[in-house]
Amino acid sequence: MAAERIGTIITTIEGPSVGSFSFVINSKKGVKRGQYVSVKTDEGILIANVSEILKTNKYFESAGAVCEYGKAGDLHTAFPTKEWEYTIAKCETLGVYDSSGLLNRTSFPPSPGSIVEEIDVQLLNKFLGLDQEKGLELGNLQQHDLKAKFNLTKMIQKHMAILAMSGSGKSYATGVLMEELLLRNSQQGRIAILVIDNHGEYVSFANDENFKDKVKVIDGNSIKIGVSGMSERGFAALIPKISHAQVRELGKIIKQVRENNTSYDLNDIFKVLEEKDLSKGTSNALFGWLTDLQNMDIFEKSDWPNIEGLLEQGKMIVITLRDILDIKKKQLIVNHISRKLFDLRKTDKVPPYLEIIEEAHNFCPGGDAAERALSRGIIELLAREGRKFYANICLISQRPIQLSTTALSQCNTQIILRITNPNDLDHIGKSSEAISKSTLEMISGLKVGEALVLGEAVNYPVFVKIRQRRSKEVHGQKLEDYAINFEKKKENSVIRTNDFL
Repeated sequence: MAAERIGTIITTIEGPSVGSFSFVINSKKGVKRGQYVSVKTDEGILIANVSEILKTNKYFESAGAVCEYGKAGDLHTAFPTKEWEYTIAKCETLGVYDSSGLLNRTSFPPSPGSIVEEIDVQLLNKFLGLDQEKGLELGNLQQHDLKAKFNLTKMIQKHMAILAMSGSGKSYATGVLMEELLLRNSQQGRIAILVIDNHGEYVSFANDENFKDKVKVIDGNSIKIGVSGMSERGFAALIPKISHAQVRELGKIIKQVRENNTSYDLNDIFKVLEEKDLSKGTSNALFGWLTDLQNMDIFEKSDWPNIEGLLEQGKMIVITLRDILDIKKKQLIVNHISRKLFDLRKTDKVPPYLEIIEEAHNFCPGGDAAERALSRGIIELLAREGRKFYANICLISQRPIQLSTTALSQCNTQIILRITNPNDLDHIGKSSEAISKSTLEMISGLKVGEALVLGEAVNYPVFVKIRQRRSKEVHGQKLEDYAINFEKKKENSVIRTNDFL
């Protein structure tokens, strides 16, 4: 089937040039911003992307003439204005396929008068580097009849980030990604999934008929950290202000505790600390810091759950932290589980996995909050070194500017939904070499459920309409309904109290 002709290249002040050209649109279906097009040239088949669309009319080029004719009468009745109205598309050239099928940089501009055609979908699939056979299907390419299916290795192994403002559909898109990972079979290559669920948005997977056998939910309040398995350096990582001398003293205390008992908790450490002849400053500091840790009600003699047996290929563990208010405790849980899993992965004791971290800016912040975040160190370590051991992370955030630049810059695939904050947009632009100024401008205009995918997963940034989920989505109550129910509960509480009195 021959490709449809959609326009003709014209001469402008800027070109045609090696990097760009413009064409008059003469397709009945029209052309849309972000659409890919092709042009046959002497070099081969040139691939380009529509970066802007504008209209022009020679009768309205002079402001003075328009103003004067407007005073005298209607310009439309005096001249055939509608016959001289044209729609023009501006394009950025991306590359050219030569006769042998190799993609090269464009080295010579297309000629004025050249025909612009709809791009062949098979050629577009090849150009973008999509994987229609085994890829993760997030939806459909906008402006084209082509499934957006991304290769597992390219999308995940060098880490990924999902960025969007609140209400733009990032949790929905994340749910689609989880479905795709859970639906893979052993021949396609399966990985284990760990989800740090800050608000309980993914617990519904455990009750869904299609996925409940592959998903387990763990309440963050039930997680325990075994003191017996911690060294003085492990404690020091949780106490940022501790000095080297205090770490040495704590190490001596732990050694003494272990000589008497291989299974112990913080109370056993306190007993030895009380017996030690330490300076008042060191003793008080250690007591204070260890008491703060004990008050979190998370330290016991042994770990729960067993981290080594936690993950299975093709299955997902959701750790919900929605009932934990203390951000430090949340960070402590993420630090503990992430560090243990990474150590086990380096010795091949757990399967390759993807750790999805919701509200990642709370666990790996940048700026002034960085030093106080207990989980920042391990997340940045995973970002830098995890790919070598098939320990992969996916950072999800609605405030990219608050996210560690070290971690975000290592996420080589980014899925970006609607963002309007100029500071966040600027931060994204600086952290990604694959995004152009014109593409960045389009992000703020995205609708709910539309996403830009760029980076390692695809050869060129693409706009995707996220597909419909196959799993149940957790829907919160409407504000007015929640307010009504809350007031009813309050009234019932007052009635019960009055009856009691």
